[in-house]
Amino acid sequence: MRRALLAFVTLAISALAAESPTAMATRVGPERGTLLVVGGGAMAGLWPVFLELAGGKDAAIVVIPTANEGENPDDKSAAALRALGASQVTQMHTRDPKIADTDEFTTPLRTARAVWITGGRQWRLADAYLGTRTQRELFALLTRGGVIGGSSAGATIQGSYLVRGAPSGNTIMMSPGHEEGFGFLRATTIDQHVDTRKRAEDLRPVLKAHPTLLGIALDEATAVIARGDRCEVVGAGNVRFFAKPEATPEILRAGARYDLAARREVRLAESEAR
Repeated sequence: MRRALLAFVTLAISALAAESPTAMATRVGPERGTLLVVGGGAMAGLWPVFLELAGGKDAAIVVIPTANEGENPDDKSAAALRALGASQVTQMHTRDPKIADTDEFTTPLRTARAVWITGGRQWRLADAYLGTRTQRELFALLTRGGVIGGSSAGATIQGSYLVRGAPSGNTIMMSPGHEEGFGFLRATTIDQHVDTRKRAEDLRPVLKAHPTLLGIALDEATAVIARGDRCEVVGAGNVRFFAKPEATPEILRAGARYDLAARREVRLAESEAR
């Protein structure tokens, strides 16, 4: 199963690379580099996908566990990557934005090939890293062709509008003061754990309040791989794309491709014609 998924991902990466718009035309996704946006839950089938995107077991990978609880969060992601054979995994964490804005703290990012952002609470990521050198180095990593992945909170933070950002609870969709994500995917808002936590319609009020946003709602154990303005669904469940506040979402499964700028599914015949 894992081998079949990796073969599929390899084909997906090649297809997305061939279809990606030029840097000048990119409106939503990163102009260069790759994003892996995971809806939380089981990661067993998706860790190999991230490692493949990163460039293999010898790739320099930075894990950011700041969304987790505690001053020194116990992170299982680095251990999972090492268990798969990743040989250069560094953990990078602070709660202090002044530290996050220093040259010393961000040193690992400047030589990293990939970054993984763990789950937890996304407001902790925003409070620590928004507007700092850390955020700028994450964008620089994408610019040089690197990979940023994340699950649950690490998925939501990749959008431009941050949902469930209230420190008081994760059922609050819009929280003044905690509404800004890192913006790797521009003009988007990303939700996760959709199937297990019955969140299929939770983005609707956010989109009504901010109608220019593209809503992306991911089931657990499900992800999108985004390059430029194209993305492809991988994993076990569904991804819902809300193009307009009142519209019925397009619900796509593994193998489906979506144009993030045009806000519509890309049919196979259309992909092959490019």
